[in-house]
Amino acid sequence: MSDCIFCMLANGDIPTATLYEDEEFRVILDAAPASKGHALILPKGHYANISEMPEDLTGRAFILAKKMAAVLKEAMHCDGLNIVQNNGEEAGQTVFHFHIHLIPRYKGSAPIVANWAQGSVTDEEKEEIIAACKALL
Repeated sequence: MSDCIFCMLANGDIPTATLYEDEEFRVILDAAPASKGHALILPKGHYANISEMPEDLTGRAFILAKKMAAVLKEAMHCDGLNIVQNNGEEAGQTVFHFHIHLIPRYKGSAPIVANWAQGSVTDEEKEEIIAACKALL
């Protein structure tokens, strides 16, 4: 898409701090990082979210996330690393081009990105969820 900022970044139309590139992906440093070394994995093709991506490409994106997480952990000497992938506005997605955040974490740094209040689920709700999912598989 010609008006998608992440398409332009992924395809080199806008200069980036590129950590890795191949035919399908570009991994760049985030321009507004949550921590030192925060990187983004961007597919070169436009997909608004994970639901739009072909399964094989989704698999390769997460294989690359694993590889880059190991590289960042060693290069940045971080104590941990968040791998975050948001889908939809209500889930925190702000740029509607699939991407994976790799966020190095350091002892004493800001709290983790994703946090939620733990809830509960009844047996009836469990059965309802299981039935609804199985009907679609």
